[in-house]
Amino acid sequence: MATGELVHSTPDHVVEDFEHGIGVARTASGRLSVAKEYTPPAPGLPFTPVQLARLDEALTLASRSTNIGFSVYLGDLGEDPGDRAQELHAGIGAASSHSVLIAVSPGQRKVEIVTGEDAARRLPDRGCNLAVMSMVASFKEGDLTGGLVSALRMLADQAGTDTRS
Repeated sequence: MATGELVHSTPDHVVEDFEHGIGVARTASGRLSVAKEYTPPAPGLPFTPVQLARLDEALTLASRSTNIGFSVYLGDLGEDPGDRAQELHAGIGAASSHSVLIAVSPGQRKVEIVTGEDAARRLPDRGCNLAVMSMVASFKEGDLTGGLVSALRMLADQAGTDTRS
């Protein structure tokens, strides 16, 4: 077969190599020609196991030291990121009043920090704005994990230790 020729199966000339299955043919030189369907790889996770461990440790330490529940949401925040972040925070339930949600939508380039009523007393807007600025600086450098970990540490430092015991 030469380049550009159309190959047809005839009773005395079989194109398919039945030994190897559909999509495989043996050329005149004896080489196997294999046709494979391209399937794009499934989207990977945004974090490696090491990055997840860092993030988990930062969430745990921030929550333990402050007695404030910290959560991170990573994904699309829709048409109104602020409202969507409020909905996600409300979904925490009864603990939402003493919880903080950091919502990040990399595709939209949006970051929202939502504090519950009790948590807001210990985390003023100024402290949250500084944490957002720190995250954005890290995100611009391509360091998603570092930005989140840094923000959690800053928020925990701002909130201080829990005086209720």
